[in-house]
Amino acid sequence: MTFDQLGLSEPLLKAVKALGFTQPTPIQEQTIPAVLQGNCDLVGLAQTGTGKTAAFGLPLLQMVTPDLRYPQALIICPTRELCMQIVKDLEQYSRFLPQVKTVAVYGGAPIYTQIKDIKAGVQLVTATPGRLIDLIERQAINLNNIQYVVLDEADEMLNMGFREDIEFVLKHTPQRQCTWLFSATMPPEVKQVSRQFMHKPLEITIGKINTANVNIDHQYYLTSQQHRYEALKRLIDFHPGMYALIFARTRADVQDITARLVREGYDVDALHGDLSQAQRDKVMQEFREKSLQLLIATDVAARGIDVQGITHVINYELPDDPEVYTHRSGRTGRAGNTGVCMSIIGPKDKNRLIQAERFVQAPFHKLEIPSGKDVCRKQFFHFMDRMLNTDISHGDYETYMPMLEERVADMSKTEILKRLAALEFDRFLRYYENAEDLNIRTETRKDKKASRDTKGRSFGGDQQYTTLFVNLGIKDGFYKASFLQFILDMSGLKKDVLGHIDLRSIHSIVEVEQNVANQMMRAVDGRTYKGRKIRMNRMK
Repeated sequence: MTFDQLGLSEPLLKAVKALGFTQPTPIQEQTIPAVLQGNCDLVGLAQTGTGKTAAFGLPLLQMVTPDLRYPQALIICPTRELCMQIVKDLEQYSRFLPQVKTVAVYGGAPIYTQIKDIKAGVQLVTATPGRLIDLIERQAINLNNIQYVVLDEADEMLNMGFREDIEFVLKHTPQRQCTWLFSATMPPEVKQVSRQFMHKPLEITIGKINTANVNIDHQYYLTSQQHRYEALKRLIDFHPGMYALIFARTRADVQDITARLVREGYDVDALHGDLSQAQRDKVMQEFREKSLQLLIATDVAARGIDVQGITHVINYELPDDPEVYTHRSGRTGRAGNTGVCMSIIGPKDKNRLIQAERFVQAPFHKLEIPSGKDVCRKQFFHFMDRMLNTDISHGDYETYMPMLEERVADMSKTEILKRLAALEFDRFLRYYENAEDLNIRTETRKDKKASRDTKGRSFGGDQQYTTLFVNLGIKDGFYKASFLQFILDMSGLKKDVLGHIDLRSIHSIVEVEQNVANQMMRAVDGRTYKGRKIRMNRMK
């Protein structure tokens, strides 16, 4: 299906095409025709990053009356950041509807500016609950003519304690014709709101209820409490292209982790409750612009964050509530991209891990924390790629080349490359020269919960095989025979060294004889396939 088949007006289709959208996402494909055909009350269940803003935003822009310059549609969301993002998206969708105006209403910004914008004439208002109630009590906004109300990230709002605020707002929209509720999960509180304020809502579910995004690879690493920070640092160093959101349980943990990483030279900052709104905005702007590689946050501070391109989410510690894990992991793997959610756990965290795995209904893969040598090797591959792909077309390098060539005339190519590598890698080599093994290896074979193939045979059950994880799968265009040929060609090994191969959607599991496992990882890990870095790790 294409956007042309959804019933959208020509100005909206023109805007969609200008944005480069070709096919609607599943939530858009099912929601837009339904609401345009008159299905007023609707519950949409889909993970974050699946295109929900367009699913409700495009039909709202078509359904409001441009000639009436007062609020007709109200979108309520949990945080300032999400509020601003929704309005930004709506402005892009309405670029060819000059009479349709939107305004963002949120705390931490001058209220009188927002009042002025509303009085200037708007059709759509996007608001956080607290600031909206402030405006209602000041009689600065009139909701009597609101026909459409959208509750976006409803589960987040209820988790944040906005239940009474939502009820207050809904009671102040007496002419409301349609209520649309969008949520990533369906806890009892969301069901209760839908029962109380909606009449026989159409329910649209993308994927299974309370499940994580299928494009996310869930991994965990087992270490001791005293090695937790070192494990985090090693995972960051092992993924040099990482653009990550790291969750810690407390504000003190966030501040401590951030301070230690800053001292060691990482591009990192923190997001927690002690920041003023201006400080928070500055941090978020730097993270969006990728001036920061890493953002460390508490769950409360990170609510509503919508940043595109996050490659990894790292749980420094698992949350107590498995639903929180779903929201954390949902910050990556957005808009059809793949992502990785890593969790650093200790022996006492097993129950929380099991609960999270059951809740998201997706397998969690146990991987080894990389050794110091693994980190150096991965960094070296990354350095080579950067060097070979460096653009030298800009800059007056020719001016300096004679002097440079004169200085290195007595050096061989090998010596020059060694010196270049030393400049880049001396710190890593020194730091990881005698790095200890951070993995906990106290589990007995009886304790291990081996994955099984369809024939019931355990992976890694035979001592002569090592089980490897690789982040390539069916979505990369492979079928079993082509994947087998690919890894054999890349590693230079023969087919008889392989055991079972389990090809899955976004990753695969490979059994290989123990004596050649390292050779295969050295040959495959860190290479590139269709612009993606290949990761190959041992599984436990």
